[in-house]
Amino acid sequence: MTETERARPLEMEKAYDPRAVEERIYQFWLERGYFTPKPDPTRRPFSIVMPPPNVTGELHLGHALTATIEDTLVRWHRMLGDVTLWLPGTDHAAIYAQVVVERELAKEGRTRQQLGRERFLARMWEWMEKYGKIISLQHRRLGASCDWTRERFTLDPISIKAVRHTFYNLYHKGLIYRGERIINWSPLAQTALSDLEVEFREVDGHLWYVRYPIEGEPDRWITVATTRPETILGDTAVAVHPDDERYRALVGRTAILPILGRRIPIIADEAVDPTFGTGAVKVTPAHDPLDFEIGQRHQLPSILVMNLDATMNEQAGPYAGLDRFVCRTRLVEDLQAQGYLVKIEPYRHAVGHSERTGEPVEPIISLQWWVKTRPLAERALAAARAGEPVIIPERFARDYIRWLENIRDWCISRQIWWGIRIPVWYCQACGATIVPLNDPTSCPECGSPAIEQDPDTLDTWFSSALWPHSTLGWPDDTEDFRYFYPTTVMETGYDILFFWVVRMVLLGLENTGTVPFRYVYLHGLVRDAFGRKMSKSFGNVVNPIELMETYGTDALRFALATGSSPGNDMRLTTTRLEAGRNFVNKVWNAARFVISLQDGQDRREAPLSLADRWILSRTQRVVADVNRLLGDFNLGEAGRIAETFFWEEFCDWYLEVAKVEVREARAADRPTAAPEVAWQVLDTLLRLLHPYIPFVTEEIWSYLARTPRPAGEQRAEALIIAPYPQPEERWIDPAAERHWSIIMDAIRAVRNVRTEEKVEAKRWIPATIVAGDAAGQFAAMAPAIRQLARIEPLTILEHLAAPPADAIALILDGAEVYLPREGLADVAEERARLESERARAEDELARLRHRLSNPDFLAKAPPAVVARERERLASAEQRLAKIDERLAALSR
Repeated sequence: MTETERARPLEMEKAYDPRAVEERIYQFWLERGYFTPKPDPTRRPFSIVMPPPNVTGELHLGHALTATIEDTLVRWHRMLGDVTLWLPGTDHAAIYAQVVVERELAKEGRTRQQLGRERFLARMWEWMEKYGKIISLQHRRLGASCDWTRERFTLDPISIKAVRHTFYNLYHKGLIYRGERIINWSPLAQTALSDLEVEFREVDGHLWYVRYPIEGEPDRWITVATTRPETILGDTAVAVHPDDERYRALVGRTAILPILGRRIPIIADEAVDPTFGTGAVKVTPAHDPLDFEIGQRHQLPSILVMNLDATMNEQAGPYAGLDRFVCRTRLVEDLQAQGYLVKIEPYRHAVGHSERTGEPVEPIISLQWWVKTRPLAERALAAARAGEPVIIPERFARDYIRWLENIRDWCISRQIWWGIRIPVWYCQACGATIVPLNDPTSCPECGSPAIEQDPDTLDTWFSSALWPHSTLGWPDDTEDFRYFYPTTVMETGYDILFFWVVRMVLLGLENTGTVPFRYVYLHGLVRDAFGRKMSKSFGNVVNPIELMETYGTDALRFALATGSSPGNDMRLTTTRLEAGRNFVNKVWNAARFVISLQDGQDRREAPLSLADRWILSRTQRVVADVNRLLGDFNLGEAGRIAETFFWEEFCDWYLEVAKVEVREARAADRPTAAPEVAWQVLDTLLRLLHPYIPFVTEEIWSYLARTPRPAGEQRAEALIIAPYPQPEERWIDPAAERHWSIIMDAIRAVRNVRTEEKVEAKRWIPATIVAGDAAGQFAAMAPAIRQLARIEPLTILEHLAAPPADAIALILDGAEVYLPREGLADVAEERARLESERARAEDELARLRHRLSNPDFLAKAPPAVVARERERLASAEQRLAKIDERLAALSR
């Protein structure tokens, strides 16, 4: 016995206290090595690599949702007997992390440039060490059953090695190149951004209409409209659509750039939208992606008018040194003063902002490193059209394919220090570009030692794109890579499908020849009670640790797992968290009762009662449903079904019946199967629920294991490795389900009347039940019926010649219940109640008749389903006839 096991109380506490259980249980799992799988060629592997959280702070609820979903899948597969690996790790987060640390430096009055590259990187590593540990501890608090012995970081030597091999291979295949193109520039982070790192936001701006004089004709102008007047200073042409009759005569003429007086051509290009503004547009190849393409087609010069800090450079003439937005204001004033400004219109449009820093990005021409993605995408498209990977939910597969079809080259260089440095060297002697597999000491062309490495670093998504195979040891031929790759599931948010998933597939196929995962499960965002995204600006960001302290980890996990569905956002409310806590407490209390039933249990063999057979049958059906839903990745619905069954059928019905059966059996000194059945069902349900609420179920399991069991019964040493329940056909009992359903309907009907007529809870009322061929089953369960419905005396009949006079009639599907009207209800109330029942019965009858008259249903539905619906129709017709009969009796 370990120290952790010794710390467990000998008896179950009256109330469940997560704080007294969770850390001890997690330590027990770690000590036993349950999270660390060993490759076994005789068994099927199941593997997930954790989407690595950014080392920029603590986890948020989105991470908690990711961890919950993945841990639920991992625990399920571990219990299924699969060799299950959940590999954890963190991402260095490149730009985002550097911006955060630079802000910390700014508070100290320092910059990274003042520190220098080496000291700044040391500061970054300090940050990583601190928050990497915090993130690891938070995942442990969440119960994440990751293999911490295989934990990875995107700046680990193994990751860097994979990056070097990938860059080397792609470069020498011509799929990585250096070139001047328009990039998204972040003035605050001082780096390029990929298109996917730009978030477009709708802003209320303006459309400025500016006229450009036509050379040689002082009174003639061509007017353009722009949302960025400061870039006028970089214009090298005015463009119109070739079919636009308004400007046909001006094509080939020269316009004069306002303020600067530069001569620029008027050209025709099909990329121009003749419906935008005046139909004539300014062309600024150095500051707009579309203009860059136009400039390439027409051999226009590219004039960059901004510095990298978004101030204007010397090409901006009198505006040099001004911030871009100050320049905008000053230039508009000057255009107006000199008669060039025609008008200003309000204009709402999408403006690109840095996803990392939040500032408006500046499209500029720049020399960067790029991945040529089209050849890579062709393989990914072929795989996607063959169904690899399977994307859940399916609707995102269409977006995935559309993205691959329209993919653009990927800018992978970043002008920051934190990250994996571009593995390229430049010879200062002969000008050679050197891209080796290992760090060079001299130029392979001329032998000179005067070589310098490219100062830029790689986009963090480049190393992240290798995550599924680099974490398993690639490019080395490791045992983990051979056994666990390709991984089974990539579970992540739908918001990074294109950021990350697409790129993992591109480079996974390129490096390994295989799609890196069989399934992609996409979850939605966690929103607040009002449906808003969690954001510091809204003040609604919630630390999952605080929720775990308040409600317990299992409650948070259950709320997240059952409140979500693939690809859809969820709202996390206090009500949902409280419901999770209430359910965990219900499981604890039910277990305490079941364990108490084992004390002094009569071990003599006893026949199963109707309720026993019913709960065993229903348990198997729920087991089948949960396994099916988990297999379909419908974790939320699987959890909800398990919860509903545990609470409403096992606790509210079976355990209440078990109380009566045990009391009656002990009074008569006879055995009853109820304690053993309750134990078996609880055991099954603990295993069923363990992937969702692992702490409370593991703790209960340890107490359940101490109860006396039949000799020779095999039992796992811990719930985490116990076999997951599988449906057993031998326990399915349709007759028991049908008969017990009739009894439950009868009890509910009596309870409803008691509530409607405000009968005191302690008051017993007489009842007669006419149950046909189920009368024997009613009689066998009479003690439970009496107790649960508070009926005394209880008369159970198979048939009744005529309904009792002056009685309330409850006409059910399979039984009739008669209660004396005296003291309960008057005739008018009884008639109103029966009329309401009649309306419901007619609706049900109409629905069944419509279905059974539908040729498609009759042709396609299995014969057993059609037969069952016909039985329901006959039963509904009988029920309606009995209600009419009773209404007629009331009228006499």
